[in-house]
Amino acid sequence: MDLSRFPRADLCHAPTPLEPLDRLSDHLGGPRIYVKRDDCTGLATGGNKTRKLEWLMGDALARGCDVVVTQGAVQTNHGRQTAAAAAKLGLKCELLLERRVPHAAPDFEETGNVLLDRMFGATLHFHEVGDGSNEDMNSRVEAHCAALADQGLTPYAVPGGGSNWIGALGYVVCAQEIAEQADARDLVVDWIIHATGSAGTQAGLAAGLAGLDSPMGLMGVNIRFAAAEQEEKVFALARRTAAEIGAPAVDRDRILCIDGYVGPGYGQPTPQMVEAVDLTARLEGLLLDPVYAGKAMAGLIGMVREGRFGRDDTVVFVHTGGSQALYAYRDSFA
Repeated sequence: MDLSRFPRADLCHAPTPLEPLDRLSDHLGGPRIYVKRDDCTGLATGGNKTRKLEWLMGDALARGCDVVVTQGAVQTNHGRQTAAAAAKLGLKCELLLERRVPHAAPDFEETGNVLLDRMFGATLHFHEVGDGSNEDMNSRVEAHCAALADQGLTPYAVPGGGSNWIGALGYVVCAQEIAEQADARDLVVDWIIHATGSAGTQAGLAAGLAGLDSPMGLMGVNIRFAAAEQEEKVFALARRTAAEIGAPAVDRDRILCIDGYVGPGYGQPTPQMVEAVDLTARLEGLLLDPVYAGKAMAGLIGMVREGRFGRDDTVVFVHTGGSQALYAYRDSFA
């Protein structure tokens, strides 16, 4: 898969490490768990969005844009990394932040990622929750871009999570990295597990694995939408991404999303998430975030306890970053 024809900005520390989680594996009684440290991508303390932003910002620069606009929840990891990428590249950044999490702490809109957004110079616009869809907020991004264009600026619209086929190229590259790192260690990876929300991470991995003709299984743990809706969204984006890079079409049965770990709603704490974050911190010295990786790890732990994996299986957990948000959720870990 030759991605050299697509413009790319140099933002990411890669390849990110692939590390064993031996104490957590022993605690759970198998399988062998490794972590793909995409919390170590470098930009703004790291996270999975940096991989996507390399390609999105490359496209923005190629088009001569001077301001990027994107959206997410108040404590969006994507917003933090977009603001940092814009600062590094000399672009303005405007973030549309949706108040999706009810009953948040009094300083929820001041600490964690929001504090960092402001430090990176982003302009923040808070919105009350709309119809609950990512598409509703993306339409607000388009309208905001139109208003900026009327002011003489050249805006670039980045979808929520950086999740279009351009952003998904970052996880095509990640799939290649995992395959190369596994080969170098003579590892046979049975499953890749990660959080799935805006769909770009899973779609990029699926397209990358299809391009490699890899037998590795791929499973997303839902953090917002139900499996039926999420799988169709991932499948559509994976097929588009594969077509753009000239990879074989992604089979529908390779797209798996797991319900049961969202809890009462997006960004709302669950006992399983708290346990997963605590276990990973105390056994491995590894911090997860409360919205994405924490719930994905809760899903992995739950599936291990259900016997979904064999004791001798090898599972790679993709750490998508975001531990900065723990400060905004400190009451959950008191």
